[in-house]
Amino acid sequence: MSGVLAGLRIIEVAGIGPAPFCGMMLADQGAEVIRIERPGAGSTGNVLHRSRKFLTVDLKTTEGVRVVRDLCAGANAVIEGFRPGVMERLKLGPKELLALNSRLVYGRMTGWGQSGPLAAAAGHDINYIALAGALHPLGRAGEKPTPPINMLGDFGGGGMLLAFGMVSALLHAARTGQGQVVDCAIVDGAAIQMSMVWSLRAAGHWSDERGTNLLDTGAHFYETYRTSDGKYVAIGPIEPQFYALLREKLGIANDADFDQQMNHSKWPLLKQRLQALFATRTRDEWCAILEGTDACFAPVLDMAEAPTHPHSVARQAFIDVAGITQPAPAPRFSATPAGTPTMNPPSQAGTRALLSKLDYGAEKIDDLCARGIVA
Repeated sequence: MSGVLAGLRIIEVAGIGPAPFCGMMLADQGAEVIRIERPGAGSTGNVLHRSRKFLTVDLKTTEGVRVVRDLCAGANAVIEGFRPGVMERLKLGPKELLALNSRLVYGRMTGWGQSGPLAAAAGHDINYIALAGALHPLGRAGEKPTPPINMLGDFGGGGMLLAFGMVSALLHAARTGQGQVVDCAIVDGAAIQMSMVWSLRAAGHWSDERGTNLLDTGAHFYETYRTSDGKYVAIGPIEPQFYALLREKLGIANDADFDQQMNHSKWPLLKQRLQALFATRTRDEWCAILEGTDACFAPVLDMAEAPTHPHSVARQAFIDVAGITQPAPAPRFSATPAGTPTMNPPSQAGTRALLSKLDYGAEKIDDLCARGIVA
């Protein structure tokens, strides 16, 4: 892999969801990410595992732990996503590994964080965003909160935040030679993504009653609407000039009902008016009228449609790797572009190559394989 992070070696102790997403983000940009798998685990076909090298190690054995310690001794960073204390019980905690490698960045991905009364409790995305105050605003007026699948917590507040934390700590280590622990908690990440909403609330521009605000489907001009063919479109012309253009394109420029854009009391009625209007044409017909203008419009595409949209095609936003359609690496760098991701299954040759870099001789590698310490 080429990319802005080329030359970095990162050890990823296998986990699910946000930790491998962080590993994918780093691998996409050129870091050599070595994923330590459990015996019997499979990684074939998982987009989150792309562009990795794999080493299957039995961490229930002293020899297996020693292999991972040896890898970390020469690495720039390690990623783990277990509950607090698990890596310490394996003798692979930050105290042990930083003693071996003082420059090591130790990334810890958890739901609740390394400390606090809930640190040891089980949980999932829905629980973390609920406690952070990020789930309550999601949903329509008078209805219950609706989780945005697991993007807001696991991936936005978890893996993406850990990737930022890892790169920040790696920059610090490059300047100072000092490694450190990155304590990334999804509950923290979900909360910090709400920063703008906290500002709006403090200024008196946000109500705790969901579905009644500017950005939570309360406004008629920031909403999705069903079209005559049963599909949907999304509009968001907040600024007056964009709102005026939408009215012009919809043929309601002279309709006095729409003059008071920010009059909250009129929003429910204006929503009904717009729903009736959008229901008169198909989604494609509305695209022909509105798409590409400053009316802040887009069709609501499903996962089969998104990769084929002309804008996505032009930017090569989606790629096919090993027969699997998936998002391309992002963001994009002008001087150090990312390479094409790969879907590399674990292999005997790959295992031997990685162990050889640790100066393990052929006899030692054969012994580790024969005893099932590594696969």
